[in-house]
Amino acid sequence: QVQLVESGGGLVEPGGSLSLSCAASGSIFRIYVMGWYRQAPGKQRELVASITSRDSIKYGDSAKGRFTITRDIAKDTVYLQMNSLEPEDTAVYYCNLVELRIPARIDYWGQGTQVTVSS
Repeated sequence: QVQLVESGGGLVEPGGSLSLSCAASGSIFRIYVMGWYRQAPGKQRELVASITSRDSIKYGDSAKGRFTITRDIAKDTVYLQMNSLEPEDTAVYYCNLVELRIPARIDYWGQGTQVTVSS
């Protein structure tokens, strides 16, 4: 069983920066995708950024050019550096880990961390 613990959310002014981290504990399958999704009130959950066990990175359209995802293999931790934050970035940010097992993938989710961008 894998557990994900997020940290780093909070309140920031427009144009500011925040860094989120997500630490995974437990036995993680060797092939996986780990990343961040977000969900704003009244909207669907959307991909922010993800990184695979082979360091392939994908960004959602809202994150391109402003956010950076990295990972620390030794710590089983993924980081999301968010710059130039806008009020539209306000949402609950969820860490996600997908184990790409055969025949079926297994999804894990963190509890979510609130990010609020407001003056």
